Amino acid sequence: MASMWSSPGWEPTPVAVASSHGYSFTGTSLGSVRITKLGHACWRLAKDGSVLVIDPGSFSGGEPLDGAQAVLITHEHPDHVDVGLLASAPPDLEIYTCQAVADRLSGVPARVHVVREGDAFTAAGFSVRVFGEWHAPNHPDLPVVQNVGFFIDEEVFYPGDALTVPGVEVPTLLVPTNAPWLKTSEMVEYLRAVRPARAYSTHDGLVNEIGLRLIDGWLEMEAGRQRADFRRIPVGESAELP
Repeated sequence: MASMWSSPGWEPTPVAVASSHGYSFTGTSLGSVRITKLGHACWRLAKDGSVLVIDPGSFSGGEPLDGAQAVLITHEHPDHVDVGLLASAPPDLEIYTCQAVADRLSGVPARVHVVREGDAFTAAGFSVRVFGEWHAPNHPDLPVVQNVGFFIDEEVFYPGDALTVPGVEVPTLLVPTNAPWLKTSEMVEYLRAVRPARAYSTHDGLVNEIGLRLIDGWLEMEAGRQRADFRRIPVGESAELP
């Protein structure tokens, strides 16, 4: 795994989930996946009656946990994790996240699992591998926080707030397109580094309609260059993946 960002070292403790650090792992990729864009940086994946939700945060809108058996959380920023929402989640919900987020979820009834780069596990019938450790630099006066990316069913890679290049074939990339830590040129370079067959805009809830049209244009331009499917899925709409 390579990253477009350098970060300070961090040595998390091993965790008791299916892992490349000594635990067995069997993929469970059966049938097609339906992926739905919720607000800002939140996504819902459905397959064979199971539902997995990524980063239900303060900008997700609606009821992002409806029907979910498991949740993946990349990092601690409130637009990616709504602690109050998770506090009302049922106790059988499984949450997989980094140590920093787990520390903030100590009071939630759901079952929280700490994961780190190199781990692999199954959540709601989806196989998941973890890539990345750190959030992209945001502000010179703010510390760099933990951030883990998730590669789901060997199909969808969600990097969180980072430009992590996992070093494996990525059919579908959820690509950040707007953030305080991101320039358009970096987004384009990231698409060229990963070279997915499909890329869908994420982290785009901070821009107005004018900004969304700009994002659409940049994605369309790069899609033409790479002869790929790069686009923005409007909130509430879905795409079917192989």
